[in-house]
Amino acid sequence: MEFAAAAAPVLLLFTTALIAAGRIMLAHTVVTDAATAAARTASLARTATQAQDTATATAFRVLTEQNLHCRSLTVTVDTSGFTVPPGQPATVAATVTCVAELSDLALPLPGSRILQDTFTSPLDPFRGRT
Repeated sequence: MEFAAAAAPVLLLFTTALIAAGRIMLAHTVVTDAATAAARTASLARTATQAQDTATATAFRVLTEQNLHCRSLTVTVDTSGFTVPPGQPATVAATVTCVAELSDLALPLPGSRILQDTFTSPLDPFRGRT
């Protein structure tokens, strides 16, 4: 009986830590999905400006659809591939950085967590770029 009474708080703490780790991993997966979708939509753009705009909108949409609320959201798009002459391989990369409050991740913890991921998508080498 004494062992069970002593083990219960330890088991509860362990279970809480597992749930917290799972919630953080799930939130990071959502940021990865947002970066992937942002890079893919940016790769379909005709201009670097259009790529930046569509990537930002796409990342915001994915995070909103997945109910991940960021205290701060930054979408950085590397559009240097748009300067590569047509016919040569080029890429566009999107980096999504989300500062998520731990309390927004359904965790009874103070503070925040920086979630970041980058995805690179190829540009069509035969498409005209401006």
